[in-house]
Amino acid sequence: MSNITALLIKELRLRTGAGFMECKRALIEEKGDIELSIDNLRKSGQAQAEKKIHNITNQGLIFAKIQNKIGAMLELNCQTDFVAKDDLFCALGKEIILTALSKKIRNIDDIKNIFEIKKAELISKVGENIKINRFSLIEGDNIFSYLHSGRIGVLVSASNLNKETLKNIAMHIAASKPEYLSPNEISDSVFQREYKIQLELAKKENKSSEILKKIVQGRMNKFINTISLTGQNFIMDTTKTVGSLLNEYNARIISFIRFEIGEKSLIN
Repeated sequence: MSNITALLIKELRLRTGAGFMECKRALIEEKGDIELSIDNLRKSGQAQAEKKIHNITNQGLIFAKIQNKIGAMLELNCQTDFVAKDDLFCALGKEIILTALSKKIRNIDDIKNIFEIKKAELISKVGENIKINRFSLIEGDNIFSYLHSGRIGVLVSASNLNKETLKNIAMHIAASKPEYLSPNEISDSVFQREYKIQLELAKKENKSSEILKKIVQGRMNKFINTISLTGQNFIMDTTKTVGSLLNEYNARIISFIRFEIGEKSLIN
């Protein structure tokens, strides 16, 4: 099929770790839809659970700052690590964050408009494409920001938590990549997508229907806990979950944001 390009096959290979021909087959069968192709490969046992879906392909930095009970986080992309370390690139990221906080800007398009000229000037100086990729705000009385090597950033808002514990939870979020705050936030479409995959995989094991049901249920419980913050084992003490840790303090996480360089989109 003409719409199955080498670039599309390459992206699917990066996201799943499957071979070239298997990726091509899945894309052809799913008419070029990469998400359906991932499911196709997983059902056929050719890919683990989106093993490489978060492969880092871009360069750049994450910036985060808290001011007047508002936390802001920005992903600023470039094409090489060399430019990501450049003082002018770093200065632009810091200026964007400070401007957003001081003017209480919430919309990324407004930020792009304000900094369009400065971004163009920097592109001219460094000779690389630069992209304001993501921007987000979080509000609250108790917010913590955590940056890991400028490549992973976390903002987390909580109630009834001291700064040290909140810092540890922010570090946990950076390392464990939760997608949801709690299991009950997982949408039915996400649940059903995974359920269908696990059902297909379990059918290959030649077990009775009763055993298959238990296998799928166990895998789905693991899946739900793996992608939700409160269900994950706490990295600082794996004998407890983040949820049980919060219960010890009679605390709760109100919201969190996690950015990782390059995980969402390619540079245009």
